[in-house]
Amino acid sequence: MVITVEKPGPGGLNEAVEALREWQSESAAWQLHPGDLGWFWRSGAEATAAAVRIWRRDGRILAVGLLDGADLLRLTTAPGVRRDEELARRLTEDIVAPERGVLPAGEVSVEAPMDALLQDLLPSHGWRTGEPWTPLRRDLTEPVQAPDLRIETIGPDNCHVWADVMRGAFDGSTFTPAKWRTMATGAPYADSRYLVGYDERGDAVTAVAVWSAGRGKPGVLEPMGVHRDHRGHGYGRAITVAAAAALRELGSSSAGVNTPSSNVAAVATYESSGFQRLPEVRDLTRDAS
Repeated sequence: MVITVEKPGPGGLNEAVEALREWQSESAAWQLHPGDLGWFWRSGAEATAAAVRIWRRDGRILAVGLLDGADLLRLTTAPGVRRDEELARRLTEDIVAPERGVLPAGEVSVEAPMDALLQDLLPSHGWRTGEPWTPLRRDLTEPVQAPDLRIETIGPDNCHVWADVMRGAFDGSTFTPAKWRTMATGAPYADSRYLVGYDERGDAVTAVAVWSAGRGKPGVLEPMGVHRDHRGHGYGRAITVAAAAALRELGSSSAGVNTPSSNVAAVATYESSGFQRLPEVRDLTRDAS
């Protein structure tokens, strides 16, 4: 059967989320997670749908991609078709040709599981390996000890606190309570938690969002930040431990995070929080020329 690519429209997003939930596995390489769509949902269902691509064969979803910005496609496939030659060639054709409507011309990147056949095909079209990223994982089989920090779970009534910390943690962030409420309308919201940590003076100093993919599936942290005025006190480690505990309560088998390898401080924070470093992964990049 012919493989097709489509933009799902807002009404088709739930199907993409369900496929990503189903595909999550401890045995799978680092890959696109339903929480990635959940975090993108802060821009609204229309914008999220416009950024999603779905590849099908005979009605079955084989691959899902998310344009995380104009120049990065984050992509994964169903577990059984990682090395499917027909799919890999169709993905390659759609990715390298701007007129296909997947990626624009110029410098762009693709994040895909390292065991996907796509990783072998794109270099033949002039793509190169990009910067290294470090995945980290914490097993959640055993209980997680509570951190030495007051943690609050955030909901619609106090989402302004979470938004304030995020703006203070990331330069250029425009996150607002309105964006939080928009994010809460998405399908992944039901499997998420939003935490804020407070110092001894009662100031909100750090925040994190966690996303489950269902019981027995890996969960992820996205994003985690410490307010720039409160760094250097171990708050990042404390909120990361709290995030792992929240995912365990949601039934996740593990907690995962992916950070640029160049961000040595972030890698150290996650390792100090009980996360184990996994082998580096790399995007594939096409230069502007």
